[in-house]
Amino acid sequence: MAKKSAADSNRKVIADNRKARYNYEIEDTFEAGIELKGTEVKALRLGKSNIAESYASNEGGEFWLINSYIPEYLQANRFNHEPRRKRKLLLHKREMAKLASAVQKDGKTIVPLKLYFNKRGRAKLELALARGKKLHDKRETERRRDWAREKSRLLKNAG
Repeated sequence: MAKKSAADSNRKVIADNRKARYNYEIEDTFEAGIELKGTEVKALRLGKSNIAESYASNEGGEFWLINSYIPEYLQANRFNHEPRRKRKLLLHKREMAKLASAVQKDGKTIVPLKLYFNKRGRAKLELALARGKKLHDKRETERRRDWAREKSRLLKNAG
């Protein structure tokens, strides 16, 4: 699991997939660039994009972000982009090979966690190699979260 570091403070998060950590068991994370059209970058800067229902897919040796939503940029007129088009992900060859073999052999899923601008102003996507949780695993996660919340309340009241 990715740890908070000094690099996290240099990020401007655009979209966050909060349900991914609930629905999936995160095993490894990767940072990928995204191939964007001109109006998509301007629309991302407005911060109204959504990656909650999106996923990454391997097609022909390349990885694509599917079903992500970047709204149209209103000032772009007729030169606008399609809001739900497939977007190419930019990864190193080793990372692509590792992701492809994990999906093929182990039946894992590639889930986007965060969409952000790095300190250089480039749009990046944090991808996770994940395994889907069963219903009992989700219940256990909820129990742990509730207990942590209750414990903090008790400690706060005890002073």
